[in-house]
Amino acid sequence: MDPVEAVKPSRVVDAAASDPDGVDVTSWVSVCPRGLWVVHKTLTHTGRQQKVSDSGEALLSVYKPRLGSLCRVRVCVADQPEKSASVKDHETKRGGPLEVPEAAFRRQLDSVLQIPLGEWTTLKVGEGYCDVTEACVEAMRAGEACQIRVTPANGADMWHSQPMQEIRATVELQAFTPGKESWQMSSDEKWEWVRSHKERGGQRFRSGDLWGASDSYSRALKLVITLQGFEAVRREHQNDEQSTAPCKNQLCGPTVNNVQSMKAELHSNLSLCQLKLKQPVRAKENAAKATQLEPGHAKAWYRLGQACQIVNELEEARFAFHKLLKLQPESTAAMKALKDITSRERETNAQLGQRLSKMFN
Repeated sequence: MDPVEAVKPSRVVDAAASDPDGVDVTSWVSVCPRGLWVVHKTLTHTGRQQKVSDSGEALLSVYKPRLGSLCRVRVCVADQPEKSASVKDHETKRGGPLEVPEAAFRRQLDSVLQIPLGEWTTLKVGEGYCDVTEACVEAMRAGEACQIRVTPANGADMWHSQPMQEIRATVELQAFTPGKESWQMSSDEKWEWVRSHKERGGQRFRSGDLWGASDSYSRALKLVITLQGFEAVRREHQNDEQSTAPCKNQLCGPTVNNVQSMKAELHSNLSLCQLKLKQPVRAKENAAKATQLEPGHAKAWYRLGQACQIVNELEEARFAFHKLLKLQPESTAAMKALKDITSRERETNAQLGQRLSKMFN
């Protein structure tokens, strides 16, 4: 099965096992600007069970990085020399706090690993700047290292002329700060992550990083869906006439309309990415969800119509474009699409008539 159709544009874990010697071996599919890549990870060095406290001090712990954790990592490709440690690296080894990087490293459309190689780098888990490395460190403890083998999935890199080759590298996790699971976060914290992912998705889309944009929108959707539970509690709190307590953190955050509108926008944006990635079936599913959440979303109706046209569901496409015309009567794109549908139907009917004529003559 072609991963371009079979795998969603977000990380998917395929398998986890141990070899006969008890070594932890894991495989999954990761996203990078050049498409989908299969990652095989082998844990090669056991961690020293170090870190983390709210103050940033080093403590003994069995914790692993979570959403928002700052991780000090180094990725070295085979046969590439390691760079010397800086003063900050030595401070980290002594247990000093990690600092938020001034700016994230720039994603490059011709790169797979998406991280400065051979040097210690601070990576924030959850931001999705480097899907391969993030997936590794999320399952590691401080002081651990692993070997990875990254190979292109079928159908990846179809928009690049440069040949793709297997990549072998070592990933080391030196230290990390505390993070949170999604269920530990307040609605305000989740909403901030959702907005950040959406904004990052837009930036990636405009730069031509379609896989990265899809990944950002998918990450945002996974979090915004969990906000519905917060909304139920918040409505109950607001409707309680006897409650005079000020709004607490877990009862604040986005309104029901904010959440629904955001979900519709994310589904619509994801649909656009999938159209450009030649995934019309998935594009149709996401556009349809967007129109259900927000019937007045003109762009979602247009994308739904486009997806239906591609999969040759012309009646559904006609319905979507008529909906768009009700919202935007002057839409030339909708009128042109309807003319194209009529032309295709006439051509199909003419071909069918010719075939029937041959059968009975």
